[in-house]
Amino acid sequence: MVDFVDGTAFNHEQGNRAKKLFAAVVLAALDDAIADDKKYGNGPEQIARWARSRDGREVLSCAGIDPNERVVSGLMEFVSKGVRTSVALSREESERRQVQEQAEAA
Repeated sequence: MVDFVDGTAFNHEQGNRAKKLFAAVVLAALDDAIADDKKYGNGPEQIARWARSRDGREVLSCAGIDPNERVVSGLMEFVSKGVRTSVALSREESERRQVQEQAEAA
């Protein structure tokens, strides 16, 4: 019984690691699309093409993201904003956005 629990916990942990790896691939694809947008002006189209491709749908699914059109439009909107993923995920950016939203609400 103990071996079963240990094996299940190990498999669950491995699954979480794999999901994080695929999530990192999605973030890298977003960064590449943002770079393309700044350089060539076609970033949202690039990320949409990737997300709708067979490989893109597979990566999104493995990252735990349902590859539907709502997700594709969200990825396109994120790329069009032009904020790199490392900046968007930082605490400073989150606090800045929160202050900005509070200022707009007032």
